[in-house]
Amino acid sequence: MARLKDLRAYIDALTELGDVRRIDRAVDPHLEVGAIIRRSYETVAPAPLFTHIKGTGPGFRLFGAPGALSSAVGRPLARIALSLGLESDASAREIVNTLADVRTREPIAPVLVDTAPCKQNVLLGDEASLDRFPTPLLHEGDGGPYVNTWGTIVARTPDGSFTNWSIARIMMIDGKHMTGQVMHPQHIAKVWQQWADRGEPMPFALVQGGDPALPFISGMPLPDGVEESGYLGALLGEPLEVVQCETVDLQVPASAEVVIEGHLSAERSGVEGPMGEFAGYRPSETSKQPVYTIEAVTYRDDPIWPTVVEGEPVDEYHTATGLTLAAEALAELRAAGLPVTSAWEPFEAAAHVLVVSVAADWRDRLPGVDTMGFTQLITDVIDAQRFDFLVPRVFVLDDDVDASDVGELMWALATRVHPTERRIVRVGRILPLLSVYGPQERHNKKGPKVTYDALLPSAEAGREPRSSFRFIFPREIQERVMEHWPE
Repeated sequence: MARLKDLRAYIDALTELGDVRRIDRAVDPHLEVGAIIRRSYETVAPAPLFTHIKGTGPGFRLFGAPGALSSAVGRPLARIALSLGLESDASAREIVNTLADVRTREPIAPVLVDTAPCKQNVLLGDEASLDRFPTPLLHEGDGGPYVNTWGTIVARTPDGSFTNWSIARIMMIDGKHMTGQVMHPQHIAKVWQQWADRGEPMPFALVQGGDPALPFISGMPLPDGVEESGYLGALLGEPLEVVQCETVDLQVPASAEVVIEGHLSAERSGVEGPMGEFAGYRPSETSKQPVYTIEAVTYRDDPIWPTVVEGEPVDEYHTATGLTLAAEALAELRAAGLPVTSAWEPFEAAAHVLVVSVAADWRDRLPGVDTMGFTQLITDVIDAQRFDFLVPRVFVLDDDVDASDVGELMWALATRVHPTERRIVRVGRILPLLSVYGPQERHNKKGPKVTYDALLPSAEAGREPRSSFRFIFPREIQERVMEHWPE
């Protein structure tokens, strides 16, 4: 299919699928916008496109739930697939395999162009303010309006050797200032730390809108030294076009709707949070974070601002972060030479579970290794990755189970995971937003993690056949039943 190069083309494609609902009445950015988007997730409704947000400039629009599950019949992953350049009916395994395969390709660096539609309006100095843009209070009890939930932060190390494109939540303080999470070991924190160690503020650019694949790749836990821009070029098969910023020495995707430029303080002087989060709860804690000072804003005519309202599954944290983490895990497990066929973070598990599926012939490919030994090899690879702090639970399953089918997965976990045995427990770093941990563990950013050996015994050891239509009946019987099924 033809690549969708910007947010507008993406919205048009979703509209053709009947997966966009235009809302032309005046909507209050104080909680009402957030409530509509949140209900759209929970009812798997079309993505809401708001054209009249109270208090914003004329023509300014807001697009909710840009990467969630689709309402299109038979195409639940359409928003994800179309964003990544795949057909709207792509399967979960196809999407993950595509992302994992890209890691074996040569990166394609972006190409600089002279100008772009995001330069149609340029605000500098005192005019560079968020006051005219949609700045909704998303959840009751949030620390403030969250202006970044689906945008990409562009930052580069002081020596220019590494440029990071990432997603992190950013809260509005006032029209000229924002604060947001800068958490180690994420790459944005590593870049910021290099500037802070020099006592200098970090130049930044915050991109809203653009290539629909951009937020997915910006949220992908790529290894140290791998730049998202080159990975994205390899995924798309061509270089992404970028344009020079107005006030900082950074380049941003030319397809952007809005670009905010400025500097991030070297000190953690802002009070950030709380915010309703991906685990399905709104924590009460705040934290000290650096402060973004806005020095320029450029935007397209009638700009569209994408917005995510995190909470109970399924929303963009679960689709984007969970899916791309699974793809990165699959890429690393394959690179280690392990007979792994797929990986998946079930959306309904709120990014708290990783399922690794293994090949039917793994015993032939790993002679002398039993199920616990294989599980340990998988655990060692995952624990060595930068994303290990995001994964409290890993399940290792035979790939006769489609882990993206929540019913089939629940059946397999209930019948293949021993109540007390065949598990590998260790203690390591954790993301404090993972709600499964206690307050002290979250404060210390350290807690237990577990990998479950849910592999079936070998045929020689007495493996029992699955009693289902697909497995218990001969192929010719299945085909005969399906041939006459419409009757």
